[in-house]
Amino acid sequence: MNNGDSKPPTLTELARKVAVTGFAALHNRGELLQIELQEEKNRVVELFIWAGAVCFLSMLFLLVLTATVILLFSAKYRVYVAGAFCLVYLAGAVLAFLNLKALIKSASLPLTDTMAEVKKDREWLESLK
Repeated sequence: MNNGDSKPPTLTELARKVAVTGFAALHNRGELLQIELQEEKNRVVELFIWAGAVCFLSMLFLLVLTATVILLFSAKYRVYVAGAFCLVYLAGAVLAFLNLKALIKSASLPLTDTMAEVKKDREWLESLK
């Protein structure tokens, strides 16, 4: 009844299997981390490009619009109109700053998927005890 396939694995075979499994899991998590970092980098670059375009074109628009409106008024009122535009732009800058601050605070942490996978791995390893 002794069959050659029924003998239990040796300690070195078990250690090798655990090591192979551990390295495979680390490799998998490393690839996930690499992909997430690349996606985050691409997203940030795209955001900066679009933000730069928006800022540049918005400034050109505001410059031309402001000059047009100021020139529509008579010479004695142009200083007051320019001051009013300054106040409006200052209020807009403050609101934009507050919005940017809120967006930065509400942004999700990078690498959340990687951390979730590592947490699942840790919980699985702890369940083996």
